[in-house]
Amino acid sequence: MNIIYLLFHGLSPYSGISKKILHQVKGFEACGHRVSLCTYSIADNDHRVRMINNEIIEDYGTGKPAAAKRRVSYQCIYRYAVTHQVELIYVRSFHNANPFTIRLFSKLRKAGIKIAMEIPTYPYDSEYAGFPLVTRLGIQVDKVFRKTLAKHVNAIVTFSDYHCIFGQRTIQISNGVDFDSIPLKKTVSKNTSVIHLLGVAEVHYWHGYDRLIEGLGKYYQNPANTTVFFHIAGGIWKSEMHDSQHAPGFYELINKYHIEKYVIFHGQKMNEELDELFNEADFAIGSLARHRSGIDKIKTLKNREYAARGIPFAYSETDGDFDKMPYILKVPADESPIDIHRLIRFYMELDLSPRKIRDSIKNLSWKEQMMKVINNL
Repeated sequence: MNIIYLLFHGLSPYSGISKKILHQVKGFEACGHRVSLCTYSIADNDHRVRMINNEIIEDYGTGKPAAAKRRVSYQCIYRYAVTHQVELIYVRSFHNANPFTIRLFSKLRKAGIKIAMEIPTYPYDSEYAGFPLVTRLGIQVDKVFRKTLAKHVNAIVTFSDYHCIFGQRTIQISNGVDFDSIPLKKTVSKNTSVIHLLGVAEVHYWHGYDRLIEGLGKYYQNPANTTVFFHIAGGIWKSEMHDSQHAPGFYELINKYHIEKYVIFHGQKMNEELDELFNEADFAIGSLARHRSGIDKIKTLKNREYAARGIPFAYSETDGDFDKMPYILKVPADESPIDIHRLIRFYMELDLSPRKIRDSIKNLSWKEQMMKVINNL
C-alpha cells in the first residue's frame, strides 16, 4: 500500500515528536507498506515550502503572503496523492480544523483514499491556556470545524481510552517504541548515598516538574542521608522558569529552598550526550501534572522510552500499559509536592535490571501499533 504521512509542520533533530514520527514511518514500512513523508518547512532561501520526502511539491514564496497561503493551499497534496496512487493518508492532527483542511479531506475521500487522523493527546483544549492570543484564536477556529473535519476521516487514532472523538470512531493504540534506536541503560550498582533523577522533555506546565523541585526543597529542609539530584534535559518554556500560571516557577522554588546545586539544567541533549545522562541516572521522571490540562488517561511516548532504556520511573496519570509494572512509582495527580522520602524507599527496594524492564514492553513496537491502524481501517 502507498501511504502518505501528512504533517502540517517540519521535523527537528532535537524533537522527541520528530523522532516518534520517523519511528511510525518505519513501523508502517516494517508492515510492508511504502511511506512518503509530507512536511512543511522554511528552506535555506527563506521560501516556505511543502515537501514530500526530498521533493518540493509547492513553493509558497516568502513573507506574510506565503505564511498565509500555506495555511489554505493544500491542492498540491491532493495532486500528489492521486498521481502516485496513494491509498492511505495518515495525518498527525495540528489542531487546525478549518474550511481548507475540510476541503482537502473531502476531495481525498471522494478519490477513494482512506484517511486516519492521529490526535496525539485528547482532550487538548486546556493545553493552550497561557499561550499567545493568536494561538488561542486558532484553537477557537478548530473548535468550530473539528466535528465536520472528523466526518471526512475513516477513523481517529488515539492513545487514550476514548471510543469516539468528535463523533468519529477511534482506533486505540499505544505510543510505540523503536527498540533499534534506543540503547539499553548500562547496569550500575546502587549507591545508597546518592540518587540521580532524570527528566527528559520539552518542558511544559503539564510535566509538573515544579512538584518534584518543591519536593526536593522540602526534603532538604532537614538533614538528608541520601543526596538527591534532579537533572532536566530538554528545552523549557520561559513561563515554567518564572512563576507560571499553575505553580511557582522553577527558579522561584530553587531560590526559595536554596537547592541550586541539586537541580541541574542540561538543555537539549541527543545521541551520545543523552545516552550518557541515562547511564548516570538512577530513576526517571515522567509527567507529574497531566491533570492540569484536563487529561487523566494517556499513553505517553516518554513512559515507553524510559522503559525501553531500562530505567524505573514515576508519573501521575493513568497508563494502562504501565500502572501495574513493579518498576513504576505512581504519584498523586494533584498539586502536592512529590514525596522524596517515598521515592527513595521505592528505589532502594527495587530489584530489576535494565534488561528486565525493557523486556516487559516487547509488545509495544511501532510495527505492532501501526499494524493495528491498518487492520482497523
